Amino acid sequence: MTPLTHLLVTGGAGFIGSHVAAALVARGLQVTVLDNLSMGRREAVPAGARFVQGDVRDRVAVGDALAGVDGVIHLAAQVTIRGSFERFYDDLDTNLMGTANIIRSLDPTRVRWFTLASSMGVYADAAAPTPISESHATEPLSPYGVGKLAAERVCRQMLSSVGVPLTVLRFFNTFGPGQSYTPYVGVITIFITRLLRGETPVIFGDGRQERDFVHVDDITDGVLASLGRVPGTFNLGSGRSTSLNALAALLAARVAPAVAAAHEPARDGELRFSVADISAARAAFGYAPRRTLTSHLDEVIADVKARSSK
Repeated sequence: MTPLTHLLVTGGAGFIGSHVAAALVARGLQVTVLDNLSMGRREAVPAGARFVQGDVRDRVAVGDALAGVDGVIHLAAQVTIRGSFERFYDDLDTNLMGTANIIRSLDPTRVRWFTLASSMGVYADAAAPTPISESHATEPLSPYGVGKLAAERVCRQMLSSVGVPLTVLRFFNTFGPGQSYTPYVGVITIFITRLLRGETPVIFGDGRQERDFVHVDDITDGVLASLGRVPGTFNLGSGRSTSLNALAALLAARVAPAVAAAHEPARDGELRFSVADISAARAAFGYAPRRTLTSHLDEVIADVKARSSK
């Protein structure tokens, strides 16, 4: 396959998208970023990238952003599990119909690759904190997961019908510098923010639920490594498991040692065990996460502290 030269990154002003866009620019590729700035920040768009401010549901903005591109990395989404119950219509409208709008707007004679960012939220809960592969049952527990799974299926059907190769990447719990604080997304950023404010971190449930925390730079490496390689569906995580109790204790020890997490009842939609088997991505495109939770927490704490003081 002829190398891709001009990539559209939807959501490219957001947490993961800005890292991906910056890495593409650093490789000398042309990059267009489409973002409505509802969560993203204009200053996060890397210098050298063309920026189109607009929503993925807006056909005019999407058409503008697609001009001249030969590959799409679709990251824009409403990313919240608990919040998707309260805002299920907007969540599905963005994550499913926004994806459909991009597919109907692209030129299949020019676009030669499509990468869709999906989520661990598409999976059914696991019986134990052992890594799950891409063949694990897809029975989402939240409207967010339902929308992501539907977007995967629409992409497979429609892009296959016009001959555009598709890679679906199922992200696990991504952490790192640059993540904006919300009450719903990014438990590490949420816990750090509360600890810095002198507030108590809250764990929903007994805290024994296990998560796979993967650094945003490892996610970025996986996205770039998969471009133009093998179409398919792949987990991107660290392959390691951490309980929320252990996470809270680790963060408290670094930020506010005297503060212990509080517990509230478990909420609907959240998986108890969610750890990635990453062997398929490793075999297909050499995915090999190098960062660990313990070695990269300090940079996240410093980033949250710096941005909260502005």
